[in-house]
Amino acid sequence: MTTRHPFAVLTSGGVDSAVLVADVARQGWAVQPLYIRFGLAWEVAEETHLRRFLDTLPANLGPRPLVVLDLPIADVYGAHWSVSGQDVPDDTTADSAVYLPGRNLLLLAKSTVWCALHHVETIALGTLKGNPFADSGPEFLSLFGSLVQLGLDFPIEVRTPFAGLTKAQVLELGRDLSLEHTFSCIAPIADRHCGQCNKCAERREGFSQAGIEDHTVYSSV
Repeated sequence: MTTRHPFAVLTSGGVDSAVLVADVARQGWAVQPLYIRFGLAWEVAEETHLRRFLDTLPANLGPRPLVVLDLPIADVYGAHWSVSGQDVPDDTTADSAVYLPGRNLLLLAKSTVWCALHHVETIALGTLKGNPFADSGPEFLSLFGSLVQLGLDFPIEVRTPFAGLTKAQVLELGRDLSLEHTFSCIAPIADRHCGQCNKCAERREGFSQAGIEDHTVYSSV
């Protein structure tokens, strides 16, 4: 298959965005993974896992070298649990509890400028079906793409290829990948999943629903 122009994927190393990297590559795109560091409590472990996962991809799915951009947010978030690591939403909380204010707005603000400077016209997020947050919806993303074109005089399309899929369906797409190297925890213990936070619970449920053995190492379950 003829390789197409670069396709940037905003990846955190979580199951959704990690599988998206491989899925986009399978479609013949030259994939450019982007990781944005905000200075959040779990990011050291998250970036470590992301690099491990990318290294496991077969040569035909191998993306371009990971680009890491820094966008410190502690001065804005203050004592927010995502920065402090205190009172992290656990496995009894609703999904809305893990909302990070302006998350996609911030991710896209810096990454789209990078894309414009490097002539990358498409950027993707691993947003899933049922995502409850306003900055993940089609209206916001479409308007953001238009804003980027107006402000940077460069056409960038923001896509969410998995917006119609559940986590279990995404896991099925990545069944043949080294999913144990993806990372979904917001309260890691060293570089391991804690097993008790909201995101660990979501991860375990996804594997269970997909009928895929979960090789993730959890510190406590």
